[in-house]
Amino acid sequence: MLTTRFAPSPTGFLHIGGLRTALYSYLYARKNGGKFLLRIEDTDLKRNSQEATIAIREAFNWCGLDYDGEVEYQSKRFDIYKKYIDQLLKDGKAYKCYTTQEELAQMRAQAEANKQRPKYDGRYRDFTGTPPEGIEPVIRIKAPLDGVIEFTDGVKGYIKFNCEDILDDFIIARSDGSPTYNFCVVIDDALMGVSHVIRGDDHLSNTPKQIILYEALGFKIPQFFHVAMINGSDGAKLSKRHGATDVMEYKNMGYLPEALLNFLVRLGWSHGDDEIFSMHQMLELFDPYNLSKSASTYNPSKLEWLNAHYIKTLPFERLADDMLYFGLDFRAINKGQMLLDLLRERSKTLLELKASALAIINQPTDYDQNAVKKFINDDNKLLLSEFANSLGNANMDAKAIEEMTNEFLTQKGKKLKDLAQPIRIAITGSAVSPSIFEVIEFIGLDELKSRIQNFLKSL
Repeated sequence: MLTTRFAPSPTGFLHIGGLRTALYSYLYARKNGGKFLLRIEDTDLKRNSQEATIAIREAFNWCGLDYDGEVEYQSKRFDIYKKYIDQLLKDGKAYKCYTTQEELAQMRAQAEANKQRPKYDGRYRDFTGTPPEGIEPVIRIKAPLDGVIEFTDGVKGYIKFNCEDILDDFIIARSDGSPTYNFCVVIDDALMGVSHVIRGDDHLSNTPKQIILYEALGFKIPQFFHVAMINGSDGAKLSKRHGATDVMEYKNMGYLPEALLNFLVRLGWSHGDDEIFSMHQMLELFDPYNLSKSASTYNPSKLEWLNAHYIKTLPFERLADDMLYFGLDFRAINKGQMLLDLLRERSKTLLELKASALAIINQPTDYDQNAVKKFINDDNKLLLSEFANSLGNANMDAKAIEEMTNEFLTQKGKKLKDLAQPIRIAITGSAVSPSIFEVIEFIGLDELKSRIQNFLKSL
């Protein structure tokens, strides 16, 4: 069965680059009726964060990326790793190395002096003597000293490494017995049946080491896909200076998971000139063999545009659910659906939607002075006062309110431009809002009269 995984280290919150990799792995597994696994690589006990682990799972839940089975934690699998380390020692494919830090430093200095690549010299590779006292050994794999390691990457194509250029007998278990990253990854991927590994191309240098371990242990080597990085607009690796990188920050900023996933899937993959992809479409169309070899560029404007699209198109019930996170319950508001539908056309984020809603729900306590200076004069103050005095208290829809307003203006020999902006400022505090007639329908004529009167008093 086709099986993929996402295996973050809980040393920080989930980065959007990691979420993209997870999304690719998820789509490929689900499209092929396979399994998608979540594994927490928490062997670095000093740097692990419980908060980061929780945040990773929260991000998955928010984005709707469901995984199969239970979350696996490497820290709970040390007995398994030890079993395979012992097996490699028994088979003569690994050995105990008693080299001290001082000796390693000497090797490094000598290599640098000779302008060579620093590497372990293999002095304990075939050691049969009495081990030195007082030194807890590391365990090293017997890596090939010459020849090539080659494989076909699903993204980058044929790749070849010369062993003598990149390898030495690398460590698979530290002196305290804890296994190293590459060793754990191989054991876990093999035992969990991972057939396809989709990951960032910063892991490409790990691949030859992992292939050596797969072969030493007699495990089947998976198909690798090394995905190009995401860069900022300046071409540098994506970082906080380019914008938010933590997935859950996007939730707090008012982005929808559909928008974020749609945005991320397009950073390295395309289908013609299409920009909008539902999860159903992604599952139908995505193929990791079509991923770009080149780095992609993070474009916050594109994300904002996608978010606005989903705010416009998602059902009321769904947006109402999401707005609860921001403390606004549209279901509890009289004409709440009308208000949301009124605002969704001009909102780029849920935070903007909230701010716009509160500006209409709540009577303004202050007014945009630039708007007041630009649009308010003695003539339209009088007109605004007369309009307020003409209002009844009947329930009217936007069309009827517009007809009533136009009739009032005809009687006064005025046009809508003479009254529209003053009304808008009076009811919202600013010169920007949806259609004033729809806003008036929402707040009602009594509230309109009250807001106009309060505005005139403030002048």
